[in-house]
Amino acid sequence: MAISLRSSPYFFFLLIFVFSLFSFSFAEIRFSEIRSDDRSIIPFDEFGFTHTGQLELNISHISFSNPSPELDLSQVGFFLSTRDSWIRVLQQIQDLDITCALQSDLVKNVFTFDKLKGANSFNTLYSETDSNQFTLVFGNCLPQLRISMNVRSAMYNLDGKSSSRDYLSAGKTVLPKIYFLFFLIYFSLASIWIYVLYKKRLTVYRIHFFMLAVLILKALNLLCEAEDKSYIKRTGSAHGWDVLFYIFSFLKGITLFTLIVLIGTGWSFLKPYLQDKEKKVLMIVIPLQIVANIAQVVIDESGPYAQDWITWKQVFLLVDVVCCCAVLFPIVWSIKNLREAARTDGKAAVNLMKLTLFRQYYIVVICYIYFTRVVVYALETITSYQYLWTSVVAGELATLAFYVFTGYRFRPEVHNPYFVIDDEEEEAAAEALKLEDEFEL
Repeated sequence: MAISLRSSPYFFFLLIFVFSLFSFSFAEIRFSEIRSDDRSIIPFDEFGFTHTGQLELNISHISFSNPSPELDLSQVGFFLSTRDSWIRVLQQIQDLDITCALQSDLVKNVFTFDKLKGANSFNTLYSETDSNQFTLVFGNCLPQLRISMNVRSAMYNLDGKSSSRDYLSAGKTVLPKIYFLFFLIYFSLASIWIYVLYKKRLTVYRIHFFMLAVLILKALNLLCEAEDKSYIKRTGSAHGWDVLFYIFSFLKGITLFTLIVLIGTGWSFLKPYLQDKEKKVLMIVIPLQIVANIAQVVIDESGPYAQDWITWKQVFLLVDVVCCCAVLFPIVWSIKNLREAARTDGKAAVNLMKLTLFRQYYIVVICYIYFTRVVVYALETITSYQYLWTSVVAGELATLAFYVFTGYRFRPEVHNPYFVIDDEEEEAAAEALKLEDEFEL
């Protein structure tokens, strides 16, 4: 049984609120199949229009579970709505001013099914002259009516000079250039790191080659993302670049989290092996990253119209949070072990320096996770749709800073900085640890 807009306005308020938490697709040309669906609201892509916006909508193979001629098909159709307008529409429904979202003057009706006149398909071109961010929505205000159809939607803006189509939302149209710029930066960093490894080859550990692999995968990931968005911008399709993007995104995610775990355990720097509990962390993080990447592919490729789209989004967010928490445990264990060793083995200065380094890394990892998961999302939420690219830049700059810090603090050294300690530093470190213990007591 369909859920009526009139009977459950709060349900759809919650629905749109949940959708507003996430970023929809980049509105490339999308093909969607709706089969025996009784949902009252089916959201499709969100898109930022300029004053030259266009929406192409091609619907075919339309069928109803109840093909009665008495159906009021004016209550079934497609419309465009902003997030602010949708909240006001829900208020109108709650106040019984209207019984269907399609009746509101706050939304922009694209096509209602009463115009079908017995046909099972239609094509329409809708011009949008108001600069704003709209969501394409299908509304079905007829309870118990199930609808099947194939939907092809394409939203784009026309360039004022050449009238060429730009399939990227306003505010995201500069993303290809941004991603390519960061690719050049990471390519340069990888080249510098190769030079450092060659110059310091006598003191290079295995972890340094692992760092190089992470840099290269990050650069390739950015290159594929730049090409992916560039093709979408010009043609509305990724032309296979999305597949390469998913592959390198998967490899980059696994290697980055693995690197954080390995550095946190002191592998290669302090010891040539991993303890059982540290191996278990890797055995948790790697499968979770596989699940996260599967969820990301489903989210990007299906779009919000899919019935399980929100579920996959929740899975992705949950897995990402668990991974971020899991990688912190090895660092905490290393800090705890170094504190205990500083009190027992007589090498206070050595262990204090290690302890300081791991504490710094622990703080930096937390700041990186917080910024890229919370602050970037907040920027995306509060920033005007015309400047959504700023959240991408902020996230990439934070990631770049994290990579640079990690490489600098754990770079190859001719002399191990942990063990180049004189007697005065040893005594000062012992006093510092003693004062720290007294403070904790």
